[in-house]
Amino acid sequence: MIAIGNDHAAVALKRAVCEYLDSKGIEYKDFGCFEGEKCDYPDKALEVCSAVLSGEAEKAILICGTGVGMSMAANKIKGIRAACCSDIFSAKFTRLHNDANVLCFGERVVGAGLATELVDVFINTGFEGGRHQTRVDKISALEK
Repeated sequence: MIAIGNDHAAVALKRAVCEYLDSKGIEYKDFGCFEGEKCDYPDKALEVCSAVLSGEAEKAILICGTGVGMSMAANKIKGIRAACCSDIFSAKFTRLHNDANVLCFGERVVGAGLATELVDVFINTGFEGGRHQTRVDKISALEK
């Protein structure tokens, strides 16, 4: 299951991503923010990332205006490796080499077409492990 959340700057793009996930039969939980609501991205990042850490979700998608604020907030949470991506290469290699568990992007930066491609690559790319595991372990050690 994929956890997904957004702030009030990204309602439309989150809706497009959810429609894409529906079309692919991919299970997800929408943590909001919804039309007409306001929320602060650090609060939404904590809520969505908590679902990943608890095992409720395998991965997560966070969307705000740029994706940067969500990624900064998410990366403060121990056990989260969030990547703000606006290109396919980065979305692919953050999974292959960094074992990222949260994808972030911004409604003001990417359109719906690119966003769904980012999601597809992120969800369907595995972690290579091997020499990359050592580096991921070093990232985790920074949290201590």
